[in-house]
Amino acid sequence: MPRVNRTVVLTLLIASSSVFLLFQLYYYRTYVSKQAGPHILSRTGQLTASDVQWTVKKFLALAQRFRLPMFLADTAALTLLSQDALRQRDRQVREPHCSFLCTDRPITSFAVHANLWKYDSGFLLAVEQKGFELLQLRGEDPRLASLDNLSGEDIPLHFLFRLNGYIIQVVFLYERSGNYLWHGALRLKANRDRSFAPFKLLDFGRHSGAYDRPELVLTVLDGLDIQVPRNVSHFLSEQQHSHFLECRYRDARNFLQLYPDDTSPTAMDFHRKAKSLLHLAARTLKQLNIPFWLSSGTCLGWFRQCSIISYSRDVDIGIFIADFRWDIIAAFRDAGLSLKHKFGKVEDSLELSFVSEDVKLDIFFFYEDGDIVWNGGTQAKSGRKFKYIFPRFSLCWTELLELKVRVPCETLDYVTANYGSSWSIPVRSWDWKSSPSNVQENGVWSRAEWVELIQVY
Repeated sequence: MPRVNRTVVLTLLIASSSVFLLFQLYYYRTYVSKQAGPHILSRTGQLTASDVQWTVKKFLALAQRFRLPMFLADTAALTLLSQDALRQRDRQVREPHCSFLCTDRPITSFAVHANLWKYDSGFLLAVEQKGFELLQLRGEDPRLASLDNLSGEDIPLHFLFRLNGYIIQVVFLYERSGNYLWHGALRLKANRDRSFAPFKLLDFGRHSGAYDRPELVLTVLDGLDIQVPRNVSHFLSEQQHSHFLECRYRDARNFLQLYPDDTSPTAMDFHRKAKSLLHLAARTLKQLNIPFWLSSGTCLGWFRQCSIISYSRDVDIGIFIADFRWDIIAAFRDAGLSLKHKFGKVEDSLELSFVSEDVKLDIFFFYEDGDIVWNGGTQAKSGRKFKYIFPRFSLCWTELLELKVRVPCETLDYVTANYGSSWSIPVRSWDWKSSPSNVQENGVWSRAEWVELIQVY
């Protein structure tokens, strides 16, 4: 039997291994690299920690070079950071492991304060030179839209950068007149590559969003210098409830062409006072951490004409009874308002009314009852009770009178329940006991309860 030449065997093994490696490289470049999704995989099929760090580090270096005012907005990473708050004191030391940026998603999200950055095409060119693919998503600037001008200029809304299947989302936050930050919805045009990224996994873009301006701090996460919101929990809570509805300027202009706005001195004076009162109410309730929304005529004015109804003579807001606090009356009095009346009780049909500069602030408390919610009303002279029924709703942000405020997301359903299908037609003669479409008789307060439950000042 001939002796096996070890050198020949070794040479054959090396050659076959090289051919196999070349085949793997060819297959990856020809097939895998053209597919969307993560491609840098470990033996378990997951993105490796080192590659995530390398991709993010590469992007952050470019962002710092071009001075992007950027901070970490990724909900998964920030959630890990907030859960790890007890270890924050140790974050002064650079973290060699991927404890925060390596999540279950092939995405990291950042936010840019757009007003602090002058658009620089050189940044995009540099990013592409580093191997990143770019998908730019732009839209109209709502800050330039008004009843006189229905379209704004195109502005950047979202940048998606892809490197070897890993996505970095950059969402642009713009300052609005209500002293808050806003981002637009992510909408793909027909000619866009829908396989570019796992869009359903993105933190931002399902809808427009509104945020308070976060205070930022520079920290070290996974060995990288990154700015993050100082109050991580507050930012995460805002992100979950950030849905923003833009005023319907086109419909409002059509309405005002049919029913011109009242520009008399009396109407303008009410407009000024109502704006001041709404701002004061918002500040007072924010200090108490009580969420509220525009209700009744004030909600109708925003939805129908992007303003207040000049002949309404009051400001209406709603609060869920679960958010009631006993010190709310004292807080409004401290803010300079006078209590006009207090009807009902916490358990049933509570209603408060304050007055400032002869303009009334009505606060209606809403009660949840199965698949409906309702608020109560009381006639002071008779003790008769009324109930106004609405379908359940969630809350969204909007802007009215240069103020970020909440409205029911399902605004049309809310307004239609209260004012019927003819809500778009102004009605100057209004009886709160019979005119609303959703009003029902709800009994009578007993005489023995009047002293406590029907208080008029």
